[in-house]
Amino acid sequence: MAELDQADRRVVLPDNRLCATVFGQHHSHLARIEQQLPVNLVARGNEVIVHGDDPDAVNSAATVLQELYMRAKGGEDVGRDEVDAAVRMVTAGEPLPTDGYRGQQSAVRTERKLVVPRTPNQARYLEALQKNDLVLGLGPAGTGKTYLAVAAAVAAMKARTVERLILSRPAVEAGERLGFLPGDMREKVDPYLRPIYDALHDLLPEGRLERAIESGQIEIAPLAFMRGRTLRNAAVILDEAQNATPMQMKMFLTRLGENSRMVVTGDASQSDLPPGVKSGLQDAVDRLAGIEGIAIVRFDQTDIVRHPLVQKIVRAYEADDAPATDVDGGVARTLGRGRPHPVQDQ
Repeated sequence: MAELDQADRRVVLPDNRLCATVFGQHHSHLARIEQQLPVNLVARGNEVIVHGDDPDAVNSAATVLQELYMRAKGGEDVGRDEVDAAVRMVTAGEPLPTDGYRGQQSAVRTERKLVVPRTPNQARYLEALQKNDLVLGLGPAGTGKTYLAVAAAVAAMKARTVERLILSRPAVEAGERLGFLPGDMREKVDPYLRPIYDALHDLLPEGRLERAIESGQIEIAPLAFMRGRTLRNAAVILDEAQNATPMQMKMFLTRLGENSRMVVTGDASQSDLPPGVKSGLQDAVDRLAGIEGIAIVRFDQTDIVRHPLVQKIVRAYEADDAPATDVDGGVARTLGRGRPHPVQDQ
């Protein structure tokens, strides 16, 4: 591990070959750290001198460099997103693991890539997915709820802890009133399930998804098709669950069979249900919070890992939508920061 000399705020990277990876092209990664923390970084060979008036910021910057070094040492990518993730993880104030960078402990490996959490709540979410049979992930767009759930399911299938992967969404229009869609059943529902396909294509080798779908190892279907089934030896994911009614949610949750794991994801502020219809996602949180074996993980604006503007966009919309902020801002949390308290209806 890189040595941290707190007396002179000096970080030494033992392997000179990794310096270019950690520093970035033209020291772009160091500049990125300087943009987010009130420090000045000066690279000299395999050392980085950290200057700053705030001792906490200086130590945070030094720890970020350690994290990036450990990631590079493990053969993982180090880019702008990884730098931003390291800053978020370090400034959360959690202790640095002794056996590697923070994300490594809860990371999952799929057939195509190693998926590492980029925020503390993402790390808690991945840990919950590995330890619980039912996990509810709630929060605004761009926080990785669906992607991480799919990644954990693909990793479980790769490890043969489950035999198949079942992904579902409520087929609810987002206000466009699309009307009749041509084609067979799969062609009709594909537009609603496209985000799940995108995640699978990113996590599986070329052609693997098509073969898995043809063999039935991966099944993608609208929520209505779950009725009457018992899902055994499977990883089951319900995405966009805020568009399910309470009865649909009850139907889906009771499909859980032997040796299966279930994940429900959604953003209560993005419901496309008719006015006056309560979201099944919120209803499930009201009923299931505190039950052993069920984890509820809340994400907030600080977990958004898409384009930096997405975080500002979410904040702008939530400023005029107090109930949505109450629902997605950390209530009924069983994992993560904050104590549980009652969920408020929208």
